[in-house]
Amino acid sequence: MNKADLSQAVAESLNLPKRQVEDTLNGILDTIVAQLKKGEEVVLTGFGAFSAKQRAARQGVNPQNPTQKIQIAAVTVPKFKAGKGLKDALK
Repeated sequence: MNKADLSQAVAESLNLPKRQVEDTLNGILDTIVAQLKKGEEVVLTGFGAFSAKQRAARQGVNPQNPTQKIQIAAVTVPKFKAGKGLKDALK
């Protein structure tokens, strides 16, 4: 299921216009991304928690030339931890 399919399903479920649901979904996603950029954690109780994790710089190996070492820069990556409600629903 992609974002358009999700918007359609929610619109049908709540009997709302698809455009309104798309705008709401985009607003939610934009807010989550903005909070993660600020270093904040976004917790949706029962569903899960979104956070940003700093991955340290490290040395790696060039896959095209395994004898050559390359430096991999530090990067911030998104992290999601599923909540109890989501875990229980999938059991």
